[in-house]
Amino acid sequence: RREQARLKASVVEEDTEEWQKDAHFTGLERVGGVDLSYVKGDDSRACASLVVLSFPALEVLYQDCRMVAVSAPYVAGFLAFREVPFLVEAVQRLQQEEPQLQPQVLLVDGNGLLHPRGFGTACHLGVLTDLPCVGVAKNLLQVDGLVRDELHREQVRSLQRSGETFPLTGTSGKVLGMVLRSYNNSSKPLYVSVGHRVSLDTAVRLVRACCRFRIPEPIRQADIRSREYLRK
Repeated sequence: RREQARLKASVVEEDTEEWQKDAHFTGLERVGGVDLSYVKGDDSRACASLVVLSFPALEVLYQDCRMVAVSAPYVAGFLAFREVPFLVEAVQRLQQEEPQLQPQVLLVDGNGLLHPRGFGTACHLGVLTDLPCVGVAKNLLQVDGLVRDELHREQVRSLQRSGETFPLTGTSGKVLGMVLRSYNNSSKPLYVSVGHRVSLDTAVRLVRACCRFRIPEPIRQADIRSREYLRK
C-alpha cells in the first residue's frame, strides 16, 4: 500500500502531448497495447506481449512476445505488482532495440484510476515507463459505491450507438471513468479510465478511434498474439 501511494503521487491526470489536444489526433503515429496471457491451468507461467500499431491505420509495426515466470501472488487490488514488471521490461527492450517505434501512448487491458486506491495497472505502468497510458477494462470494478445493479444495466442499455458514453461517478462524487459503447454490433461496453498523462475525455476519444471491433485494436492484437505464442 505504501509503494502504491508513493507511485500514485506521480500520476498526471491531464493531457501532456500536443497530439492529445487535436480533434483528429494529428501527430499521433504509434499506439501500443500490452497483454499477459497465462498458460491454461498454470498461473505461474504466462506470455507477456507488447504490440505497436500505426495510427490511424492500426497496422502492426512491432510485436514482442515472450514467456515469463510469474512469482508474485495474486492479491486483489495489487495485480500490477504481479504483472507490470514484465510489461516494463518489454517497453525497455523496444526502447533499446527499435527506439523509432516507441509508442506515444499505451492501451492497457485493465484499470487506471478506477481502482480501490486510485492506482490500477494502467497508472502503475504509466508512472514506471513515463508513457501516456489508458486503462480499458471489459468489466466494471466495483469500487467507491459503483455497482452492477439494475440502474447500471439500464444505463448500459441506453447506449444505443458506438461512441455513446456515460460517466462512472463514485459515492465520493469523483468521476472514476467512463462507460463506452465502442462498437455498434456489441451491447457490452468498455470501462475506460485514466492511467497517466492523459485526460479522461482524450482517453475515451482515443479508445474509440482504435476500435474496429469491441476491444481496441492494440489490446486485441496483443491478446491474439500472446495466445498464439502460447499455442505454438
